[in-house]
Amino acid sequence: MEHLDILISEEEIKKRVKELAKEITKNYKGKDLCLICVLKGAIMFMVDLAKEIDLLLEMDFMAVSSYGNEKTSSGVVKIIKDLDEPIEGKHVLIVEDIIDSGRTLSYLVKILKDRKPASIRICTLLDKPEKRLTDVKVDYVGFTIEDKFVLGYGLDYMQKYRNIPYIAVMKDEDN
Repeated sequence: MEHLDILISEEEIKKRVKELAKEITKNYKGKDLCLICVLKGAIMFMVDLAKEIDLLLEMDFMAVSSYGNEKTSSGVVKIIKDLDEPIEGKHVLIVEDIIDSGRTLSYLVKILKDRKPASIRICTLLDKPEKRLTDVKVDYVGFTIEDKFVLGYGLDYMQKYRNIPYIAVMKDEDN
C-alpha cells in the first residue's frame, strides 16, 4: 500500500509477540489464566499471542468504544459487547491494541475489578505514554511509540486497514 509508511514490520511484531508470550507463560505458570480481548483492534494481537503462550487458557471478548470513526478518543466509553463467562477467581490479562489516554482501559479495569478476579493485568501491543491522561499500570508492552495515528495489525481507520500485517502511518498525514 503505497500511501503507507511502515512503522513496525511484520517480522518485528512476530518477534516481540513471542517474547511477550514467553514472559506471560513464565508469570502465569500454574494459574487459571483468562485472556480478555478488547475488540476489534486487539484481535490479531491476541490470536497471535495466545498461540505462543504455553499454558491452557481461556479467551473472552469485550467490545468497548471511545473513538467511533474518529482519530482521537471522545472520552466517552461505551460497552458494546460484554464478557460471555464470569471471571471471578481467575487471573485476567486484558489484551489491548493500543493505549494512549488510558481512559478506556481505566474504565474497563474498574468494571472488571468489581467482578472479583484473582488478578488483573494489562498487555498492550502499542503504548503512547505521552498521551496518558489516567494512571493505568501496563504490565506488558509490545512497543512504545510516538503520538502518531497508526493502523494495521488489527488497528483501523474507519474500519479499514485492520488486515495489513504490520503497523503503519499514512504518508504525508498530520498525525
